Parts: sequence; structure tokens; C-alpha cells
Amino acid sequence: MTKSIIIGAGLGGLSCAVLLAAHGHDVSVYEKNSTAGGKLRSYKLGTHTFDFGPNTITMPWVFNHVLELAGLTPSDYFQFKRLSKHTRHHFSNGSLLDSEDSVEESAQAISRFAGQKDAEQFKKYMQRTAALYHTASSTFFPRTFRSPADYLSPGLFRALLKVKPLQTMHHFHAAAFDDPRLQQLFDRYATYIGSSPYQAPATFSLISYLEWADGVYYTTGGNTAIASGLEKAAKDLGVRFYKNTEVTEIIVEQQRAAGIRTNDGITAADHIVLNGDLLTQFPSLVDESLRPRFTNRKAERTEASISAFVIMAGLDTRLPLLKHHQVFFSSDYKKEFHELFTLNRYAGEPTIYISNSSYTDPSVSPEGDNLFILVNAPSLPGGELTISEQAAYRDTIYDLLEEKGLFIRPHLVHEKIVTPADMADEYYAFRGSIYGAASNKRRDAFLRAYNEPADISNLSFTGGSTHPGGGSPMVVLSGRETARTILKKDGILLDYS
Repeated sequence: MTKSIIIGAGLGGLSCAVLLAAHGHDVSVYEKNSTAGGKLRSYKLGTHTFDFGPNTITMPWVFNHVLELAGLTPSDYFQFKRLSKHTRHHFSNGSLLDSEDSVEESAQAISRFAGQKDAEQFKKYMQRTAALYHTASSTFFPRTFRSPADYLSPGLFRALLKVKPLQTMHHFHAAAFDDPRLQQLFDRYATYIGSSPYQAPATFSLISYLEWADGVYYTTGGNTAIASGLEKAAKDLGVRFYKNTEVTEIIVEQQRAAGIRTNDGITAADHIVLNGDLLTQFPSLVDESLRPRFTNRKAERTEASISAFVIMAGLDTRLPLLKHHQVFFSSDYKKEFHELFTLNRYAGEPTIYISNSSYTDPSVSPEGDNLFILVNAPSLPGGELTISEQAAYRDTIYDLLEEKGLFIRPHLVHEKIVTPADMADEYYAFRGSIYGAASNKRRDAFLRAYNEPADISNLSFTGGSTHPGGGSPMVVLSGRETARTILKKDGILLDYS
């Protein structure tokens, strides 16, 4: 039986573990933290439960598909609920726009908000982003990459030309909408890949199609149920988990990954999957002399994606202004991203995102709202804050929300702050970033880190810092495709074309 070791129990590692175990591998997962799921974990503050990590779930069929490929029934492990009018968008002039439950209903809302011309433009925009999504999902997502040659197939190159790689998201949206508020709303999707809409390719506008056409979902009991469900599925298939166990080295013999080292010694394996931030963990676990085509200098020179400053606020009441998701936009988006990326500092007036999952599921916070408040933050070193600076920036956020009619401080009973430095420490995130490399440069956007190193055999990479990129569905796809590639070498074909 082929013995596979997975380093890291994030969503990519979990999905890979499920599929390898379901098809005959002896799988062990090593995780340095006490919980599986990576950044998708829960915090409990009194009676308030918070999902840390992905709060906006799209593409539920991706999670279900992994379990179906493993011969399991997805509903035995997690259930998804599509949210109605999932997000309320607040603009600096006091106007607001709610997402609706269909493209046609959203077009009607946009007509009332910005006029009939932009409503018609919105429907055309949805058609264009649908084309981007279907091209990407059929050509980029279901594959792995080992070398530049893998990107040069004629079919892939033709597909790349169709997804607007040379146009920025902002330019794309400025051409699509007359109303600058709509431009700002759709520009925000660049932050889903940790990037700036003024630099990231228009390709990533496909994210907006997923939310506005296919919907946003919530996992019953909290989105962390995705991680616990995948972990349970893996255990049901015989996967062994070693939590609170840090891997300190990948053993390489004759350019082949042969095992791992932990504090308990060396464990041999036929195949190793690294599910961690590639930019920190590959250099940490493999000596530089053994990976000449992935040098420390190459990793260090990578532009980091944005990070996040998070406040988890447990309240003693439910605030009527709030829905499940809401965004309070800044008055100057271009300045905000200039501060984050060019100046590498916190924005003076940040855009504020709030998830309030108790709006949909009161059981996760029975005594009042559970507000997961997130603003974009610079990567380290700019994201480093002293305790007093953390408190001051928290107060800046509360002050901005009060200006918009949302009063949190009078009802606050529990509070926890998470900074970029915390993410660097807890998850070994590259400079505390959320998504590893930013997608502001064309090379970083389309030539993500390969799923296999060029210098070492029997080693694979999965997770948000590798192809196809960040976001919980993409990370699960990464695990699925990594497992598919490994199994193909065994003569086992996962055919879902």
C-alpha cells in the first residue's frame, strides 16, 4: 500500500487526504495546530462563536464533489444553505444596495439605485463574467502544473487570451458601469485574492459572477463545518491525524522526497504533500541546496498579498441594521489601495466588512450578534502593530461605523483582535498575508507556484499559495487535482471531465 504523508490539515490537505485514502493510500496528516481546517477555524468568546477564515462561501458543489469522488454522501458531512439577499453594500454618500436573489432581481435593484443604463450594463457584465468563469473552470482549474511548459499548450494559451489578462479589474469595471459606486462594488472582488483592483487582471472579475449569479452560501452550524466534515470523512476512510505535531524537515534522498522529521523522529513515505504556505514552508523544510529552482531569494522577492485586521465582537443584542454580510466602503478606494500596497501601511479610512452569521443562524450566538469585522491590512512589516496601536485602530473602525449609524461599543461584551503578525505566527503565513503572493503582477496572477517542485520527485504542493489560488473552493480544487495527479501515477484515473 502506498504511504502518503500530508503536512498541514488545511482544506487543500484535507481534500487531498480524503481522495488518496478513498483510492487505496495509507494516509497520515501532520498538523502543528490543535485543529484541522487551517485558517477556517472557530473561536468561542462566551456564548458567541465566530468563523475565522472564509466567511463568504461560494461553489458548494466543489466541496460536495470531493466526497462524491470518495464514494461518500456529502450531506452526511455538511449541508449548505443559499442565503437570500446575502450582502448589503453601504457607500460613503449614505446610499446602500442589497444583493438580490437572481441576476434579474439585482438588475432591477441596480436600476432603482443607479439608473436603467447601468442595470442593462449589469446584465451584460454578468454575461461577460460568466464567460470568464466557464473558460477558467474548464481550462485552468482542473489541472496541475510542474513547469513553464505546462502553461504553453495551444489550448491553454488560447483560453488565457479570452480571460482579459492584460486589462485591470478597475479598467474593466470602469468600462462596464457609469456609476462609480458600482465600479467600487465590483472592484472589491480583487481583495478576494488579496490584490488591488488597480493592478490585478480583469480575469478575476469572474468571482463576482459566482456571488451574483450562483449565490452565496452558509454551512449549517458555521462554515467551519466544512473543515470538520472533511476531517470526519478522512477519518472514516482511515486517515490518521497527528495534531500539535510540527514537521521540521522533509527528508530528501537522491532528489526524491523520502520522509519527514518531527520531534518524534523520522517517518518514511512514498509520497509527501505539503499543504502550507509554500513561500515560507518549502524554504523552511527543505535545504536550499536541494531546490535550486526555488531559492530563498525567489521567495523573499515575491510581492505579498494583503493581510487583514480582524475584530471579533460579541454583542449583548442584535442590531437591526445588519444582515449576514455587509460592506461599508471608503470614500476613496484608490487612496486606500495606494496606502496598502505602495506605502505598506494601514488605510486611514478603510473599507469595513462585517459578517454576522447569527443573522442566519442564531444558535451560533444566542445572546447577541457575533460580528466578524475585517479590514484590509498591509503585509508585514507594515502590518506590525503594538498593543496600543491595535487599540487605536480598533477605535478608528468603531468611530467610522458610528458615523454610519452602527454603534457597537455600547453593546460589546466580548472582543478579540487578530493582526497580520498573529497570522504569520499561527499559520506561518508569508509576511502575515492571507493569500501568499499577490496577483497584482501578471506573472504572479497566472503563473502561480507549481503543484510539484522541479527539483524533487514524490513531493506535491497544495493550498492557497499554489495553483489555482486562494479562496476555499480553489483550495479544495487544489487538493483534488493534487490527489488526481498522484493517483494517476498509480494507474488510477479520477475521470470527471
